[in-house]
Amino acid sequence: MTGPLLAALCLGLTLVNLASLALAARRLGRRAEPPAGPLPPVTIVRPVCGLESFSEETLGSGFRLDYPDYELVFCVADSSDPVVPLVRRLMAAHPAVRSRLIVGEERVGDNPKLNNCVRGWEAAAHDWIVLADSNVLMPPEYVQRLRAAWTPATGLVCSTPVGTRPAGFWAEVECAFLNTLQARWQYAGESLGLGFAQGKSMLWHRPFLDGQGGIRALAAEIAEDAAATKLVRAAGRRVHLVAAPFPQPLGRRRAAEVWSRQLRWARLRRVTFPLFFAPEIGIGAVPAMLAGYAALGGGAGLLAALAVAAAWYGPEWRLAGRMGWHRSWRLPLACLVRDVVLLPIWAAAWIARGITWRGNAMDIRTKPAAGLRARLRPQTTAA
Repeated sequence: MTGPLLAALCLGLTLVNLASLALAARRLGRRAEPPAGPLPPVTIVRPVCGLESFSEETLGSGFRLDYPDYELVFCVADSSDPVVPLVRRLMAAHPAVRSRLIVGEERVGDNPKLNNCVRGWEAAAHDWIVLADSNVLMPPEYVQRLRAAWTPATGLVCSTPVGTRPAGFWAEVECAFLNTLQARWQYAGESLGLGFAQGKSMLWHRPFLDGQGGIRALAAEIAEDAAATKLVRAAGRRVHLVAAPFPQPLGRRRAAEVWSRQLRWARLRRVTFPLFFAPEIGIGAVPAMLAGYAALGGGAGLLAALAVAAAWYGPEWRLAGRMGWHRSWRLPLACLVRDVVLLPIWAAAWIARGITWRGNAMDIRTKPAAGLRARLRPQTTAA
């Protein structure tokens, strides 16, 4: 590739990156009022599995919501799971909040989290239902912020996770992945009408989802959020995001944990949305930096690469500050490491046929249509 072509590639990638940052900055924080009228009752379904560093804080936050009428439904696959005593203790400590624990999954597909949610969904007392991961830290206005994003065109409201309280450099790398990269692109896409579901927090209106096949229809893909995105779009509705993402405290992370988590998510995106995943090789700064260096070579090329890094990471730094996301002096280095790691992750995502999540081996290959239909049929279980 000649110098001018390399320079054009460098410039093009940089302009796309800056455009995504501008779109996200414009979209993030755009407040909206909840729909007019009385606040409807809400059920929050939280699948739980195992104990994490912040489990007591994140699960406990659901009992302290500033919402007049809601219930909490915890779902656990195994009664011997170590999270069960914590859930029971939190329920006993907050008797004023309606809550219950449902034990036992219903296998509707290969996704253990979805299998864990089915009974909670079916036991929900209300038509507005939130599916929320156990590591989401819910602010007091959690439900109001979800409902504020709902419009007549909405089929689903979601929130990406924003990493907080990292302990150590690799946790900062995970923040760089979650915040100024993945959340930024999510909000940029939504502002262009390409909203993608995120399984961390999902607000559903049960009559809508039931009309599309119910929660079991989310077993049509290995990832429930990918299935949700396709279901909502097929129904002529849109996936909308909350004005600002909800936090997920990270604590300490090891390099292997960050690698395995990001690789798992990349493989899922590659299988469920391959045409959107393919360009991800260019969303980090490294290809643009290499193109800038190769276009000029020598000292001039090195200066060009440094200029590209400044053009990418400076706006990320400002976006993190504007949104109040974690930002330390190590953020530029964490972003650079993130973008170096992105390249082998992207390549490896095209090869693997399976992933492991919480010890569960999951086959991510596309299933035959007949097999999907068989899995989606309601199953009879004991009460």
